[in-house]
Amino acid sequence: MNLLGVGRSTLRTTPAVRNVQASRALATTTPYVPPASLEHVDPRPRRSRVKAKPESPTFFTGRAGYYDSIDSLENAIHHSQRALKNLHLLPLPAFAKEALPPLPAVWKTKEDLSNLLSAKLTTSRYRRVTSLLGQLHDHRRIADVGGYSELSSGLSTVLELFERDNKAAVLARGVRKPVKFDEYGRSYTVGKRKESAARVWIVPVKQRAAPTPAEAQATSSDFGAVDPISIAPEKSAAPVTTTEILINGMPLSKYFPLPADRESVVRPFKLTGLFGAYNVFAIVRGGGTTGQSGAVAHGIAKGLAAHVPDVEMILRRSKLIRRDPRMVERKKTGLAKARKRYAWVKR
Repeated sequence: MNLLGVGRSTLRTTPAVRNVQASRALATTTPYVPPASLEHVDPRPRRSRVKAKPESPTFFTGRAGYYDSIDSLENAIHHSQRALKNLHLLPLPAFAKEALPPLPAVWKTKEDLSNLLSAKLTTSRYRRVTSLLGQLHDHRRIADVGGYSELSSGLSTVLELFERDNKAAVLARGVRKPVKFDEYGRSYTVGKRKESAARVWIVPVKQRAAPTPAEAQATSSDFGAVDPISIAPEKSAAPVTTTEILINGMPLSKYFPLPADRESVVRPFKLTGLFGAYNVFAIVRGGGTTGQSGAVAHGIAKGLAAHVPDVEMILRRSKLIRRDPRMVERKKTGLAKARKRYAWVKR
């Protein structure tokens, strides 16, 4: 059998196969069309997508709200600075800037400002915003002192957007309420330490006036005739009084048997030298003897600072006006006390 002849016969293409190949070649080729024949033919309509123009040029930064706010604040600072220069209020010398009355401002927190600007703020970006707000706030203070209310009100409308809603409550946190006096000149204060709280009333001592010579002669005449030499007028000293301290209706020495507790109670009087000028009545509840004595001393110090404002700095430096913030640490689970552990015994 001739294998070579069989192979050659199979490699030969038939006329039907050649016709299919020719038709495929003609289908893939693009026929030529003269341009003159396409003059009256409408082109295929194409769909055109009209892209909306971004509202802000910082749209593609990802933090459009943040950068727009920065631009607006910088523009406001530029315009206000130019207006103050035209009014001859800038630049201010250092002593004039220090003499400006304080106008406190409380800016929003980082989280609230992020929600306002619709962008997450890092610490550096938050500081940049607050620094710009501080410059604008200084311009408002200068305009307010200068008497230009229109400029000051315009800056206030911008700054109110970045201030907290509870601004008054935040500013009132560090302000101590003034001590009130009744019609008799008595003060009422509250002292605290640890778990103890003391209500303290401080009553001024009324000094007795020295008797006049006429009163002394009248009293001496009641006892009969006396030698005129012996009734010569002498300088009578004012009666010496001591401060009386009652705690829960009991004297100080009875209520606090430990000398250390009594010393802490009378320490404000020792530092200020006001022994004998005031009487103290206190009602104390809660805690132990150390906490109660500290609470009474705290209330006495606040009352003395209200009666005699000159001694307030002495009591403040001695850390008697400020409440002692130390408290007993709570017990922890699995421990004997706050930090004490149970003894580990190897079995």
